[in-house]
Amino acid sequence: MKHLLSTKELSRDDALLLLDTAEDMARVDQQEVRRLPALRGITVVNLFYEDSTRTRISFEAAEKRLSADVINFAAKGSSVSKGESLKDTAQTLRAIGADAVVIRHPSTGAPQLLAERGWINTPILNAGDGMHEHPTQALLDAFTMRRRLHGVDGARGRDLDGVHVVIVGDILHSRVARSNVWLLTTLGARVTLVAPPTLLPADTSVWPAAITHDLDAALADAPDAVMLLRIQTERMHDAYFPNPREYARLWGLGEERFRALPGRTMVMHPGPMNRGLEIASVAADSPQSTVLEQVANGVSVRMAALYLLCSGPREGDER
Repeated sequence: MKHLLSTKELSRDDALLLLDTAEDMARVDQQEVRRLPALRGITVVNLFYEDSTRTRISFEAAEKRLSADVINFAAKGSSVSKGESLKDTAQTLRAIGADAVVIRHPSTGAPQLLAERGWINTPILNAGDGMHEHPTQALLDAFTMRRRLHGVDGARGRDLDGVHVVIVGDILHSRVARSNVWLLTTLGARVTLVAPPTLLPADTSVWPAAITHDLDAALADAPDAVMLLRIQTERMHDAYFPNPREYARLWGLGEERFRALPGRTMVMHPGPMNRGLEIASVAADSPQSTVLEQVANGVSVRMAALYLLCSGPREGDER
């Protein structure tokens, strides 16, 4: 792998390599000194054109645990806010000696553009682009599922063959949903998407997932995991559902729906959560919830991605 841009392009072997390497990285958290020298002398730039808390902090923690030098670049208050193009920003990063770029951008395809145009010859890691993909989120979700299903000691080398995952909510605006559909399918899982008609893309015919508007019918199939998605009001300019109460009644994991789930069913959410809308507190705070595990596992997964992309020589690098 030269870059990590999309889960759609990941092979099963590459996905398992990332997940198994993340298992190695998770052991660092158990050490007295939670740091490896793997990326000592490597400069990683976190190039965030969108506000972020969990993803940015998780990447920064991963970079520092690998002993990389970290530069945080926020678009607000920078030359970007004065109109600087992505090309000029990339060339500036190249000039200061960036060895890898983690990019989060509101425009679909921005990380791909950065990787293909040759403005900077470094590994590019997509931390979320528009309504396209968020590959490391999907990887940490799969990592969390493997550990819950097979245990910490039994997860290595295991895929998700036969696992049924129900993803519920704002599919239309969710890059998390898109990345999970492709990755989970590659790993052998069966995916069901549940949403109101207004929160589904116009064409899902090429998506390897079942589609339904009926959450209760999907949950009746006793899924192994239910993933609730945040309602992304910041991307909505129209009324996609009548009101929050109606959404919670039809598509939220309220207490009654949660109590009816099998005890083995994982309850997942990429965060931040809108409690009482997508998910009830009784579900979010239950032993079945993996929300905090997902946050913790994100550091290990991002360490794995950075290590695999940055620890070897790069073709054509003249520096």
